[in-house]
Amino acid sequence: MADIAAVPLAQASPPRGALARAERFVWLTARVLEQRLFAHHFRDGDAVPVETALEAYRNDDGGYGHALEPALRGPASLPAHTARALHVLDAVGRCDARRAEGVCRYLASVSTAEGALPAVGTHVNGGGAARPPGSLAATAPAVGLLHRNEVWHPWLFRATDFCRQAVESLEAARPGDVEAAVLFLDHAPDRTRAEAAAERLGRLVRRERLVVLDPDGPGHACGELPHDYARTPDSLARAWFTDAEVERSLDALAAAQRDDGGWPARRLPGAPEFTPGALLETRSLATIEALRTLTAYGRLV
Repeated sequence: MADIAAVPLAQASPPRGALARAERFVWLTARVLEQRLFAHHFRDGDAVPVETALEAYRNDDGGYGHALEPALRGPASLPAHTARALHVLDAVGRCDARRAEGVCRYLASVSTAEGALPAVGTHVNGGGAARPPGSLAATAPAVGLLHRNEVWHPWLFRATDFCRQAVESLEAARPGDVEAAVLFLDHAPDRTRAEAAAERLGRLVRRERLVVLDPDGPGHACGELPHDYARTPDSLARAWFTDAEVERSLDALAAAQRDDGGWPARRLPGAPEFTPGALLETRSLATIEALRTLTAYGRLV
C-alpha cells in the first residue's frame, strides 16, 4: 500500500491536478469510510480497512443505519443505507454470499409482498403491520448490485420480478428511476430482456428530455447528464448517447470540481434538505464517484 499517512494539510500553494486536489478535500472533510475508500481506489489501499469502517454502520437486524447515507440521519436501518453498504462492498470486491446474507435477510424483512423496497426516507419496521409501497428507485440498485456479484437469496426472485415489470412499464419516468433502472439492467440475469428494456428506456430518456445533451448550451437547466446514466463505458446506457455527447458530459463533470477540490453534492430523491454536516459528507461521496467515473472513461491521469 502506498504511503498515505503523511499528507500535508497546510501547504504554501494548492495541490495541482484533479486527483491531488480531491485527495486534499477528502482528508480534510470526509468520514473515515470515505477516506479508506479513496485510499483503496486511488492509492492502492487494502479492502480490509474499508470493511472495518463499514462495520460501524451495521445493525443487529442485518441492515445498515447511522447516517451511512448522509442525508438520512439516525441509527435505524433503512433500505437506502443498506443499498449504500452494498455499493461499498461491491466497490472493494467484498460483496459475496456470506457478507450479503444478513443484508438480504434485512431487505426481505422490510419489503412488500412483491419484494419491493420502500422509497428513500421512508421509515420501515420489519415487525410493523403496515408496509409503505415499493419503489423502483429504492429496489433496483440493491438488486442490481447483488446480481452483479452473483449473490442469490429467496427474496431476490421476487425483487427481480418487481424490477423487471417496473422498468418495462416506465412511461413518465423521473431521472432517479432511470438511474436505478440502469443499475438493475446492467446486471440483470436475462441479458436479452435487459438489453431490450434498456433500448426502450434510452428512447424514453431522449424523448422526454430527461438528460441535458449540451451542458454549455444556452438556457439549459440543471439536470442529468449522459454520464449520470452511463457511469462506465460498458453500461447499457452508453449506447443511448453519441461519442460527442459523452465527451461533453465528461468535460462538464471534470469542470464541476470546485476550488476546494471536491464535487458538489447530489440530493437523493425524497431525502430531506442537507444539514451542514450531511452536505460535507455527501460531497465526499460525490467526489469519489466523480473520480471513479472519470477514471472509467480514461479521463483521470
